[in-house]
Amino acid sequence: MISALYRKLELIATNEFADIINESIIIYAYSGRAQKLRLKIIDKTFIDVWYSLDGEYSFHWEQREIRNKIYRHDNAPHKKWKRIKTYPKHCHDDTQENVIESYISEIPEKAIRDFLDIVRKRLLELSRKFIQ
Repeated sequence: MISALYRKLELIATNEFADIINESIIIYAYSGRAQKLRLKIIDKTFIDVWYSLDGEYSFHWEQREIRNKIYRHDNAPHKKWKRIKTYPKHCHDDTQENVIESYISEIPEKAIRDFLDIVRKRLLELSRKFIQ
């Protein structure tokens, strides 16, 4: 079931966001269970997409080796983030401790589009800064 979801999300990512994605891989546990979808981005960063059978998720853009930043939307109900209007949904923006509201969709197919749209926009902003 999760494996089929990852294949569906991988197709959306590679077909609709081919301008920013170099490679996609479904990562499996030793048991053969699909653990997460990894998307390698054109700037040598990567995104890990994780879903559980009970509806937990995480969209994590790992940039620490390139820019020393992270960007993650998830719905882990950490009591620390109860003040966030969209709790338990929240977004770690640039650092683990800088947490803001998350408005990506609850529907996985829309959520990956929402998240990758944000990544695409941020990559464009970074390239503009680099050109100037």
